[in-house]
Parts: sequence; structure tokens; C-alpha cells
Amino acid sequence: MSEEWRKWKHITKIDPDKKITPEIIKTIIETETDAIMISGTQNINKRNVTKIIEMLKPYDIPKVLEPANVEGVVEKGVDWIFVPTVFNTNNATYINGLHKMWAKYNKNINWDIVVPEAYIILNPNCAAAKYTDAKPLPKEDIIAAAITAEKFFKIPIIYIEYSGMYGDPEIVKAVKEALTSSHLIYGGGINTKEKAEEMSKYATIVVGNTIYEGGIATFINTMRGTLLKELAIINRKLSKLKEMSEKNGKKERLRDKLKFKIKR
Repeated sequence: MSEEWRKWKHITKIDPDKKITPEIIKTIIETETDAIMISGTQNINKRNVTKIIEMLKPYDIPKVLEPANVEGVVEKGVDWIFVPTVFNTNNATYINGLHKMWAKYNKNINWDIVVPEAYIILNPNCAAAKYTDAKPLPKEDIIAAAITAEKFFKIPIIYIEYSGMYGDPEIVKAVKEALTSSHLIYGGGINTKEKAEEMSKYATIVVGNTIYEGGIATFINTMRGTLLKELAIINRKLSKLKEMSEKNGKKERLRDKLKFKIKR
């Protein structure tokens, strides 16, 4: 199965524990976000996960489940299951404990859609950090964790999670520069086009809380920020091509002049 998720720039996270209407989901889809991630930390179970999947059923958009526990795993109706393993906790439950439990009690897992995800949770006050006993790390240790996940454990996705607050772009940039094959995802505090544009320089961004806290208008601005970043890249490439074309044109004109002089 192709790794289409490597091309995504903007992922929308929908929390099964929070209320959302079909109208809001329709608007989210219309923004042309690259994928929907069904993910949350508290009160996650098959019932509320399935409810979101059913609401998304009419839409042809990649759907990712990011389960917080075994009870919340639903395979039917999703394209991918991104399974987190927390790299800054000493609690084995969230390193490989839940994973073994899932494999033990479910003999028919569709492994073709399962993607391991190295989670580094950097906001100690968020629900995910409290739930998994994740501890803050200095910058050097964050980079080391990302490299270990990529090189030693061969995990294809590294997820920097600041859920509930906007993180440090310099840390995200440093992690991006340290990776050579794993894909970087960032989530946390993106509620303006400026923040979306900044973090999109280094990672695929995940936007979710702003839908519930700031409303759909703030969410739309995060899409604008992602597109502005892409537009800046396109403009730089166009400027470079224009410069190359002008230089090449000057060389050709010079050659033509030389040829004319030689003929004379």
C-alpha cells in the first residue's frame, strides 16, 4: 500500500469525545484538508469512534484512526491506523503494552493499514501527557528520541505533540533536519494562519482543538496558512527558474553575437 500520507500538508483531527455536527464536517471537507484523523485521549471507545466514521462515510477523503486504547480501535471505514508509541515515557503500557494487548485479543488485524508512530509529547499539562506519563525533554533529548525512532526502530512517522499549546518551531526544525527517512508530523496550538504557515515549513501539521475552541473560521485560517507556505515555495521556485532562464538567454544571445562576428 502506498505511503500517501507522506504527501499530506494539513490533517484535521476530530475528537470522538467532543461534539461536532454534520454541517461542520461538511465545511471541513470543503476546505480540502488532506486527511481526517480520528483521535482523542479521553472517553475513547468503539461507539463514539464509529459515530465519527459514519459521519465521514459520504466523503472521499483519507481517514486515519489514531487509537488511544484497545477499546477504541475500529478498522472498518478507515484507510489507515496510526498507532502511537510514546518515546518520552517510562510507562511500558504506552511503549508496547497496549500494542501487545491489541495483538493478543485481535487475531484478524489488517496490518496493511497499520503504521507505527513515534510520539513525543512535549506539553506536560495536556491530557495525553498525563494519560501516558510523558515527561518533558530538553532539545538534545528530543532530537535523540526522533533519531532513535527512525534509525533503530525504523518507525516511519515521528509525531511532535504539543496538544493544547503552540510549540517551539526551532525544536520542530531541528527534528526535521535530523531525520532522513521518517515523516514528521506536528500538532499543537495551531489556530492562526501565521502559526500554520510557520510549522508547515518543517512538518505536516495537525489541526483540531481550534475547531472546538475558536470555531470554523479559525480552522479555515489554518488552511490558508498551509497554502501560503506552499505558495511561498512555488514563488521561490518560479523566481529561480526565471533567473536561470534569463542567464541562459544572455548566454545564447552572446553565442549568437560571437557566431555572427566569426561569419563576418
